Amino acid sequence: MSRFSYLFFAAFFSAAPLFAETDDDVLLEALWPAVSSAPEGVRPRTGIALAGGGARAFSHTGVLQVIHDSGFPIDMVSGTSMGSVIGAYYSAGRNFDELWKFGSEAKDMQLGKDFKGIQLLSLLLNDRFMKPVRITDFISRTFGDMYFEQLQKPFACTAVDILSGERLVFSTGRLAWAVRASVNIPGLFEPVEYMHRYLVDGGVTDNLPVDVVKHMGAEYIIASLAENNVAEVPTNVLTVLMRIIDIRGGIIAAEAKKQADFVVSPSVNGIGTADFSRCTEAGEAGLVAMNAKIKALKQSYAEAALPEIFAR
Repeated sequence: MSRFSYLFFAAFFSAAPLFAETDDDVLLEALWPAVSSAPEGVRPRTGIALAGGGARAFSHTGVLQVIHDSGFPIDMVSGTSMGSVIGAYYSAGRNFDELWKFGSEAKDMQLGKDFKGIQLLSLLLNDRFMKPVRITDFISRTFGDMYFEQLQKPFACTAVDILSGERLVFSTGRLAWAVRASVNIPGLFEPVEYMHRYLVDGGVTDNLPVDVVKHMGAEYIIASLAENNVAEVPTNVLTVLMRIIDIRGGIIAAEAKKQADFVVSPSVNGIGTADFSRCTEAGEAGLVAMNAKIKALKQSYAEAALPEIFAR
């Protein structure tokens, strides 16, 4: 049976007045309530993987809001680095006003000061890691004593053992601790110790955790990652290190994207990893990108879901 036949068949049984219509957009609009409201197990379970990227990753906020407002069902979430912060926020059921407030207040919270002013001479003379005081404080205040098990949606985030190179996936236990480990940039911040392991940013080995959300049980996967075409030459240790991490993360993400069913890549050109004063700008880029693709996402998912729904 063709895709259109499935849509028409579903339209017939939804009692929608579409028998004189053959336009896919009209059919999709009529069918979508039945698709989106079908319970897990009847429709494919959906997951979204949120990539790292520092301030650029705030674009996930705009992406998630458009998806949420459209009525598209998200059943589980995975995140790496700053993607783990946004993912945990969303999975906890925080409303989007709170997420946007975080973005607008990032400048006042001076999160970027954990990264700024790191020059080669300073690193050599100090011979020690920086302490991400502001980011640690923010994560602690945001998630407090919350556990993964208390989240409204299943969520997982990643970190890497700097000694063995092994990736660790966290989906149980203390949320704040796991998120803190996931955003721990190697080379700048002291590794987080956990059960004789020393953990750093999950983006080192997995900047886009598509396989994580698949392992959680997702049958249809959306991947969100911010694209950034850098035009400026790095000028200090920080910007060089961040650029290296970006390059490495991009290579890893390119392979992970192939495993996703749908990819959205907001354009955040010019926003650096540590440009937390521009979080709102990144979020707005996410809104624009997802608004442009929401119809395509719904159609893609409907094509995957309708055979399962009407086979029952």
